[in-house]
Amino acid sequence: QVQLVESGGGLVQPGGSLRLSCAASGFTFSLYAMNWYRQAPGKARELVVGITSAGGRTNYADSVKGRFTISRDNAKNTLYLQMNSLKPDDTAVYYCNAYRSGVAVYWGQGTQVTVSS
Repeated sequence: QVQLVESGGGLVQPGGSLRLSCAASGFTFSLYAMNWYRQAPGKARELVVGITSAGGRTNYADSVKGRFTISRDNAKNTLYLQMNSLKPDDTAVYYCNAYRSGVAVYWGQGTQVTVSS
């Protein structure tokens, strides 16, 4: 059974930091590119950042460059997102996504991040 379980969301003040985790199981994590998406109320889901299966390449949305860092630990089947200098515009539900071209796409259930004073 495939599972992607996000954790680490919460309420944080502007300028603060959070670290999201996504624990994967039920598939060969190291063969999948991984992504973080987010969806704010009333807006479409958007790609925040992606990382290749071996972790050698990343692709950040302009809105988070220099503030967010994606990483993965293939030995632990876990994806991370370090979020620094958070802004109210970062408020959204953050989703973990696993992608392997022509094979499968998996989604987690999401974790809420709220940036507010």
